[in-house]
Amino acid sequence: MRSMNEIELELDALPERTDARAAAQRMLELAEEALEVWVVAKGQVPTTGKREGFRLLALHRQGAQDTPNFNACRETCREIAYHYNLLVHGPLEGPEAQRLRMMGMLVRHLALFVGGKLQVEALGDFCCASRPLRQESATIAEAELKGGPQNA
Repeated sequence: MRSMNEIELELDALPERTDARAAAQRMLELAEEALEVWVVAKGQVPTTGKREGFRLLALHRQGAQDTPNFNACRETCREIAYHYNLLVHGPLEGPEAQRLRMMGMLVRHLALFVGGKLQVEALGDFCCASRPLRQESATIAEAELKGGPQNA
């Protein structure tokens, strides 16, 4: 299993694909991988089951057990599934590039949330803007390594 950092790096490197269906499939897989990292970090084995036709939604449900604030990413998971359906099962004509970009942003949001949640347990209580919290935590940790918060 890959780390959250590796998943984020792949999201950063995803090329603009001409095949929207293949791109949507890969992004769905990356979203599932992000949730797998969370489930494994909680000491569980990731489910292979599906919920409403998506393993992503089943993984979210599994990840939210005993962690109510993990539900902060529920709608993100549902939006990823919605955009996947639009790109894979929807009409071939239409704003495909826009839908693909939106799905990419949603997957990135999910990956950042899960990565942040692994570092800051309270993430999701008030806001799911995870990157600033992780960066702040990294800055504090770095300052402590250099001799205390006065050097931050």
